[in-house]
Amino acid sequence: MNSGSKSGRTVLWALGLVFGLGAASAHAENQQALAVDYLQGEGDVQGIKLAYQYRVTNPTWVPEQVELWLESSANFWRYGPHNSSDRNLVVAASPVLRWSLGRVWDLDWQGEFGIGVSFLDDTYFAGKNVSTHYQFEDRLGLMVWISDHESLSLRYLHYSNAGLKHPNPGLDFVSLSYGYYF
Repeated sequence: MNSGSKSGRTVLWALGLVFGLGAASAHAENQQALAVDYLQGEGDVQGIKLAYQYRVTNPTWVPEQVELWLESSANFWRYGPHNSSDRNLVVAASPVLRWSLGRVWDLDWQGEFGIGVSFLDDTYFAGKNVSTHYQFEDRLGLMVWISDHESLSLRYLHYSNAGLKHPNPGLDFVSLSYGYYF
């Protein structure tokens, strides 16, 4: 994390905004979830993602067979050995589209896709200069419902500034997620 109080205040403000918007928009009748992801990136990059998700019910512009979920999250990334690691805090907000893939092995499966925005505390991470604090968060995932209130997901996540500034090496992750729905 960059030193300095300005950077710290920016991260705290962004965290408050992301989680505050999510909480303010959720209605009691919407389905909600809390999720925790283990992230494995390139090389020695690892992380944890904590997410709050809520379902937007009956959006008129989304086909009936597709669900629209909004997710806000805080990500804690680490690169390198435990005692001398490079760390990065990332907050993100993303709309996610989910659709049924059917029932296999007596379990319901869904696919998911989303493109959102994220704020990285440090633009130099894991030996890469990603140029900007603001990055896009792209995802493609496979989700299985293991009970009425629990899911497991396997996702590919890509963070990049979409070429708005160079260099733009991007950061790639595979995540395993557990979600609890209420």
